Amino acid sequence: MHSLPPWPYPFWIAHRGAGKLAPENTLAAFRAGQARGFRMAECDVTLSADEQAFLLHDATLERTTDGHGPTAALPWSALSGLDAGAWHGPGFRGERLPQLSALADHARASGLLLNLEIKPSPGRAVRTGEVVAREAARLWVGLTPPLLSSFETEALQAARETAPALPRALLLKRLEPGWLDTALGLGCVAVVGHHGALDAAAIAGAHDAGLRVLSYTVNTTPEAHRLRAAGIDGLITDAIDHFDLGAPV
Repeated sequence: MHSLPPWPYPFWIAHRGAGKLAPENTLAAFRAGQARGFRMAECDVTLSADEQAFLLHDATLERTTDGHGPTAALPWSALSGLDAGAWHGPGFRGERLPQLSALADHARASGLLLNLEIKPSPGRAVRTGEVVAREAARLWVGLTPPLLSSFETEALQAARETAPALPRALLLKRLEPGWLDTALGLGCVAVVGHHGALDAAAIAGAHDAGLRVLSYTVNTTPEAHRLRAAGIDGLITDAIDHFDLGAPV
């Protein structure tokens, strides 16, 4: 049995900032989550055509901006002018896509902790892992480091080689054979699993191997209770207004 790594992060983590109350992956979303007591947020980081790190979940622009086409096809000069808020509601019209540097500035000013999901466009896993890790190491000097996570093992390996001191977590949709060995082989400190894939045995096995366990995306009280009883270390949620962060789960 291995000892668990130090863990500076809170139990509750707001998904995509607070992406149901404000436009996901925007500074407005982070402010909305913090206003409701969340001290940590998860978000998605990808690259522009000219390799600027910025926040967006999708590989295409249509769902959450007024842009069109593949995210990776445009330089930051074009992406920076897109409206990333009007789709969510007229009160957010004009909200912009934030660069990773803008999020770091917000974190420094407000104390927000981050889980940065490395979200490569197709074929760019290695380069995205390199750039996100390099920029995170540079921008978070003197702050609690962000937890870097990804479904893409190539991105996590590239992040490890670029900034080995930054903590990493393997994202899992399901517990495929060898998942624990994969996480350990990548030098991860945690795994982040879909809530339906996790139970007490899986969590205990990860803990015995020295890994913390987080879960996404937990939006109901019964599921939060189940995972808390099973020993989970943190929950990522969309239900920002649902849970009382001061009450025991």
